[in-house]
Amino acid sequence: MKRIVVLGSGFAGMQAVIDLERLFRKAPGYEILLISDQNYVLFTPLLPQIASSQIDPRHIAQAVRDVRGHRRFRFLRDTVRTIDLANRRIDAASGPIAYDSLVIALGSRTNYFGVPGAREHTYDFKSLEDSIALRERVLDLCEHADHITDENARRGLLTFAVVGGGYTGVELLTDLRDFLFDYIARHFRGISRNTIRLVLVEASDSILNGIHPLLRAHAMKRLKAEGIEILYNSRVTRCFEGGIEINQKENLQAATIVWTAGVRAHEIVEALPGAHDRAGRAQVNEYLQMENFPEVFVAGDSAVASSAAGLPENAPQVAPVAIAHGKIAARNLAHRERNEPLESYRYVSQGMLVSLGARDAVVSVGGIQIHGSFAWLFWNAVHLYKLVNLKKQFQVAVDWSLGTIFPRDAVLFRRSGACKLCAAASNASAIAPEVKRTTV
Repeated sequence: MKRIVVLGSGFAGMQAVIDLERLFRKAPGYEILLISDQNYVLFTPLLPQIASSQIDPRHIAQAVRDVRGHRRFRFLRDTVRTIDLANRRIDAASGPIAYDSLVIALGSRTNYFGVPGAREHTYDFKSLEDSIALRERVLDLCEHADHITDENARRGLLTFAVVGGGYTGVELLTDLRDFLFDYIARHFRGISRNTIRLVLVEASDSILNGIHPLLRAHAMKRLKAEGIEILYNSRVTRCFEGGIEINQKENLQAATIVWTAGVRAHEIVEALPGAHDRAGRAQVNEYLQMENFPEVFVAGDSAVASSAAGLPENAPQVAPVAIAHGKIAARNLAHRERNEPLESYRYVSQGMLVSLGARDAVVSVGGIQIHGSFAWLFWNAVHLYKLVNLKKQFQVAVDWSLGTIFPRDAVLFRRSGACKLCAAASNASAIAPEVKRTTV
């Protein structure tokens, strides 16, 4: 019995294991095993709407076993520690696991670029837990800002900074803007729009790099009109409790700082032998195979693939690329087992879609660039279609529909130290409560 192991239940890993099951369904001599430290598939493009209390967290997560259904692959919830490529063995928390072929799709982690204090004093935004923690943080601060009497302290508590002007940073900040301006400012009597400050900190001279210039210009104009400050050419050089240092010369005070400035490969991928790029991703050939280990395929955010000419593909780290990697990895693994020619991976852009909050988005598909209400409807339709199954599509659609009729949910689930927060708010030199972070 040959064992095929897939590591990771993200977009690349799930696509790979589903295709592998289909390709080897009638081959009784193969066992397919999916290993992940979480038992669900997460639709990450909608994470900003969790933080802004627009949709229920459970509605963008689907249990792996539900996705599996009657498919015959096995699932093991376990933590991978190391991979021994030479001996074809995985060291997991439950013990060693041997394999004959392997697909590595462990995803990515936040890249802090060595900025002092960034890991300790900012919020990650890559997981379901991260988005829930940020939602709780925002509501917690609003509850305290609602009743304090010091106007400067209130403004300090209600200053939110997002580091990184890419797709995630822009979508998160615009969703938070809708939540804070359209819900919080209406329902919290001590908070008005002019006491809320939203800041997007970008190291380059533009946001949304990679999108059409006309759409980028519209997005920049839209953010400014919605009251969001954009700090260009502002490289974060240090993070501390209650703020960040920019370009080593000025400080921005903010009670909440979210880091969306970049990602690195999983630490296990970085530890693999062979070439890696600056973000730690494994350099693989055009078939997604590791050098000297043809039985090992790497996909998604863990891999940087070479083109047929031997040069790295300039593919963004987005869901469509991860899904395409998963498909090619599965097919090539099957081709290899059957002694068939392998297929080359070639990046083909499927377009870019970026939400700018309620009733606006920028969309670039097939050479067509649109923005505004129609683009926003298109963004919603595409993301609804790409959800894992009909149940999740229905749940998210209901959340969106109810959100147009009823106020958002502002229930704060965890208890907080109200006295500590209020005491901190009264001190101008300590306007930010202690940052509480969630480790996945």
